[in-house]
Amino acid sequence: MHCKNSVALGLIKKQSISGSIYSYIGVGLGFIISGLLFPRLLKTDEIGLLRLLVSYSTLLAQFSALGFNSVIVKLFPDFRNNAQKHHGFLGIALLIGIAGFIITTAVFLGLHSYIIEQASQKSKLLVSYFYYIIPIFFFTLLFGIFDTYYRALYNAVIGIIYKEVVQRLFIILFIILYFFKIINFHTLVIFYTIAIISPAILLLFSLIKEKVFFIKPDFSFIDKNLARQMVSVAFFGIIVSYSGVLTMNIDLIMIDHYLGLSNAGIYAITFFFGSLILVPLRTMSKISSVIIADAWHINNRKTIMDIYKKSTLSLSVIGVLLFTGIWGNIDNIFKIIGSEYESGKYVILFIALANLTDVFLGVSPQIIVNSPNYRWLSYLLFFFTLMVIISNYIFIPKYGIVGAAFASLISKALFNLTKFLFLFFKYRFQPFTAKHIILLLISLTTWYLSNFIPQNSYFIIDIFIRSSFIVLFFTTGIYIFKISDDINLIIEKTYKRFFKR
Repeated sequence: MHCKNSVALGLIKKQSISGSIYSYIGVGLGFIISGLLFPRLLKTDEIGLLRLLVSYSTLLAQFSALGFNSVIVKLFPDFRNNAQKHHGFLGIALLIGIAGFIITTAVFLGLHSYIIEQASQKSKLLVSYFYYIIPIFFFTLLFGIFDTYYRALYNAVIGIIYKEVVQRLFIILFIILYFFKIINFHTLVIFYTIAIISPAILLLFSLIKEKVFFIKPDFSFIDKNLARQMVSVAFFGIIVSYSGVLTMNIDLIMIDHYLGLSNAGIYAITFFFGSLILVPLRTMSKISSVIIADAWHINNRKTIMDIYKKSTLSLSVIGVLLFTGIWGNIDNIFKIIGSEYESGKYVILFIALANLTDVFLGVSPQIIVNSPNYRWLSYLLFFFTLMVIISNYIFIPKYGIVGAAFASLISKALFNLTKFLFLFFKYRFQPFTAKHIILLLISLTTWYLSNFIPQNSYFIIDIFIRSSFIVLFFTTGIYIFKISDDINLIIEKTYKRFFKR
């Protein structure tokens, strides 16, 4: 059992490192897009349009999957058999996805008149590009299926490369073409659409190249018991996946509804900085979900608890450092993106704090959704979605885009508290120690002391000085108090390499 724990944790650690590297390359590219190019080259309503196309498409794609991505993660161990081509499991997933796409498209087109009527006053650009949503959401659906299938095959990194790196390189290329007036905004939207759908196409080619594109379904393998499990997991998977994506996109859609595309554009740009904290969590969640599913499959709670503890501590250290760095440089951020976005200052704060509550709970959603009590995540997410919608409905009309961010904070804080309580009372899983309190004290001290650094008139120099101090002081505190063995080991290796050189 100990050997299996070590192998599982080793696989997570290995892929987390490589996945994190590509994710942070993606963060750098995302900063070039959202921090430098978009604010300088596009109007706020044009930015709002591009983000809204993705938000609508993501919502539709999740519904179209009919919860089958949850089936892939949770029940693929029953189908895993390379010699039998995994019993055509991918083919079953694609059949379900295509059926869901047809149903969702029919409903979406049925709502065409209502959406256009709502958008005609404050979001005229959306009216012009309404039908672009359909191809984007189809390929978003395919990417979700292919990426989840790859994760089930213990390869979570390739999807990260295509979505976080390659897709953003395409966007940067097309924005540069727009900057040099080689293309106009209309063509930019077409090319932006191509960039968004490219990861799905690249994953398809990768599956074919690696000879794992097994799409002939083996329905004879599915007995009544397995069929019932698949239907049950898929049903609750619809609630889980759709609620999760809805809560990530509903604020932008409601801002567009109440305040228009321009405010949606400001929110999208400032939201980006607050969401940086989630990057390491997304990477680890993708990698660990399949390992956790396999561990539940054999009721190996020791592995699950080890993953829970290590993920919570490591992610908390990285998340708190990112939060301290972002809020410590908050004034410099608006020197980069422009003063017209300053109304989103507290959007960054509240979204960052909201995401910090996610980071502190680590991979808890993956533990719940792959457990025998997986239905509970659906119930919790359902109430979380209601909280998000109701709180946005209350706060957006009163406080604008800051109200949307505050709604996210209070909703996520309550949601994460319920997840923690569920895992504690149901399985006695409890990842927190005194180290988490020390970590917060180190962060507060670091941020407080950074305020005494004199402002430099050249913001790039100021960012370098301020960020260097934050990183050095913070990591020194982490090392001295031995917050994380893994992070201490990384610090020691880095120091030895630097010292030898």
